[in-house]
Amino acid sequence: MVSACRFPILFSLFFSLAQVAFGQGRIDCNAIKSRILAETVHFCVSLPAGYDAAVKAHSAPYPVLYFLHGLGENEQTLFSSGSWNTIEDLQQQKRIGDLLIVAPDGRQSFYINSADGKVRYSDFFVREFMPYIEGKYLVSRDRKGRGITGLSMGGYGALRLAFASPQLFSSVSAQSAALMTESPQQLNLAVRTGTPLGRLMGTVFGDPIDAAHWRQNDPFLLAKKNQAALRNQAIYFNCGDRDEYGFEKGAAALDRQLRAQGVRHEYHLYPGNHGFAYFMNHLGETIEFHWKAFQASGAASKN
Repeated sequence: MVSACRFPILFSLFFSLAQVAFGQGRIDCNAIKSRILAETVHFCVSLPAGYDAAVKAHSAPYPVLYFLHGLGENEQTLFSSGSWNTIEDLQQQKRIGDLLIVAPDGRQSFYINSADGKVRYSDFFVREFMPYIEGKYLVSRDRKGRGITGLSMGGYGALRLAFASPQLFSSVSAQSAALMTESPQQLNLAVRTGTPLGRLMGTVFGDPIDAAHWRQNDPFLLAKKNQAALRNQAIYFNCGDRDEYGFEKGAAALDRQLRAQGVRHEYHLYPGNHGFAYFMNHLGETIEFHWKAFQASGAASKN
């Protein structure tokens, strides 16, 4: 998904060390041994300047933004592309303050439990990964200091996790989210005929797609089910008007649904496709959106 995301895939050399310094902050790359997944999951965390001093001083926790990558990417994508420069520029311009950004490796999971139950990524993320991060780093353990964002497959994952568990996240955003308005039957046909949309589906939803499992994870249905709680959540999403997978249709449909439900949100349809340039053009406003949400909730007291 930004699979075709056109991100460079030359990340291993860039991250040959566990910690990489950028400006005054640094990136800490590590791994967690998951009991739920029965395997090791790698992740990277951005630590702001002054983080070590804050830990020693037992300072108030930083707000945390979980970043979910797109299909074909990994935990290093955000930090080893030019994206990190954008984030540092925002900080230097005082448009955002200090926060931690946490990016786990989601592989091809769509950040959900697979239909066959063999890969329980959603369970891992909520029950193991988030508690691990909150125990290891000086980050908020409270909803008001947690946000989640994602790109493409990760955009689907961010919306799905936030809409399914609004008690966990005060803000959610997505760029070019893999929001599909097609029915499971139509998607099965797309898979069989090898369309671009069909090729990215994989088997996480079942082969053929398990309709009940699809409904359990559908961001549209979850937004309807939990619409009362979503009224207390900051929601942002955007998409390019020439998305190769047709995700602009899903974004527009979600906009219409949330407006009909009376759920406040911010939605933008911008010129562009499903590529790296589009993502970079709008990353800054996405991060700023979360910072403003943290400020509104009182979680950004450090700055």
